[in-house]
Amino acid sequence: MTLSTRSIFTLTLAAGCALFTPVRAAMPSNPLSVHVLDLQTGEPTAGIAVTLEQRSGNDWRQLSNAVTDAQGRVTALYPQGQRLTGGSYRIVFRTGDHYARLGKPSFFPQIPVEFNVDATDRHYHVPLLLSPFGYSTYRGN
Repeated sequence: MTLSTRSIFTLTLAAGCALFTPVRAAMPSNPLSVHVLDLQTGEPTAGIAVTLEQRSGNDWRQLSNAVTDAQGRVTALYPQGQRLTGGSYRIVFRTGDHYARLGKPSFFPQIPVEFNVDATDRHYHVPLLLSPFGYSTYRGN
């Protein structure tokens, strides 16, 4: 089979365009994820129970719970099939149970992280950097 000069030009042009097509990162389908890292070892922290709650008046209403995977992540903490709504939320990391399983002392039996959702079309990622006697968190991406 012989390709014409025009066919070769068309294939070359198509291949070149494919190289320069912008690639967008896939937006996670769930609007909320968490990640727990051990500050002492630098490793992900698997097996941390995590609860998501939403403020309702003066109370907190539980929406979901999960456990961090081998990579220290919960990639879908918001209830499946529901749209994210604005408001005040709290993620509770049950760190005391984790350290008890390891036979290590811990100052914090749980770590509540409160945050506000104001843009319901965005993804919210909440990392927790953890040690037995301290922690740090921030709004990730």
